[in-house]
Amino acid sequence: MVAAMEDDRFDGMLINMAQQVGGIDNLLDTIFGFLRRKTDFYAGAVDMSTAKATVVKSFEKNKERADEDNKEKTMKEKKRKAEEEERRKKLEAEKAKQQKHDDDSRIEDITDAEQAGATSAAAEPPKPPAPAAKEGEGEKAEEDESEGKGLVPINNGAVYDNYSWTQSLQDLVVTVTVPAGTKAKFLTVDIQKKALKVAVKGQEAVVDGELEKSVKLEDCFWSIEDNPKEANRLVTITLSKSNQMEWWKTVVVGDEEINTQKVEPENSKLSDLDGDTRQTVEKMMYDQRQKAAGLPTADEQGKQDMLKKFMEAHPDMDFSKAKIC
Repeated sequence: MVAAMEDDRFDGMLINMAQQVGGIDNLLDTIFGFLRRKTDFYAGAVDMSTAKATVVKSFEKNKERADEDNKEKTMKEKKRKAEEEERRKKLEAEKAKQQKHDDDSRIEDITDAEQAGATSAAAEPPKPPAPAAKEGEGEKAEEDESEGKGLVPINNGAVYDNYSWTQSLQDLVVTVTVPAGTKAKFLTVDIQKKALKVAVKGQEAVVDGELEKSVKLEDCFWSIEDNPKEANRLVTITLSKSNQMEWWKTVVVGDEEINTQKVEPENSKLSDLDGDTRQTVEKMMYDQRQKAAGLPTADEQGKQDMLKKFMEAHPDMDFSKAKIC
């Protein structure tokens, strides 16, 4: 392990600089130009080899650390893909099981069904027309049906035709497939606080639109790597959420949303959070389960308990019209 000072204070400034000058080569030219104009890096060096050795030493130190980071990232990505594949297979198995159950439930003895229908038609008197639904009942039914709608999450995200994404409470990872041989310089990856664009130069953008929520620009980054399994390359964009206490329904506004009530928080990592953050996350998880079961959230339950205690302390008062706000 190479001992290296981690100093990300200037990341935002350097990212902004890299975007403005347009690439690594131009960024290096800018930095060495600064050393030439504003420092004695060249004039103070004993000879050319000393200056080169200084640059190479810094490069090798960070290259070793970069190799370790890439190795760790590769392992995490393999684990994520394995979990995603396992979850996909599990969902397919559940769908197949449900389909078989539905098909079995439709099987019936046609002869018996016809006889039963004829007997029932002869024996039962005609049913009176159903009463009209009261005003407001239709709207309530629609609200109930819309509760919890959306795609079943895959790794808390989704797989679309043009890209896939996963998320944790802290960040999102967007994965875009590009043709084999595509190099970073042929890509346009524009990450804004509330927008994202990913395109291969000369082609229509794969992702281009407004983000559902804002991100912390200084903590966002992207990379490209080979995908030997499918003989192409993968562009991976990591977006750090501005609000790390909520789940996103989608990445780009207008794309199909997931059902956030079926998101599965990483319970095993709760112990890594500080006390206040862990308490907030656990409360979110509790409220999510309560809503899914049609029960009051922690805040709603607290208000009900307060009202109950107040009513018990003032039995002479009329609370028949009391409402919890």
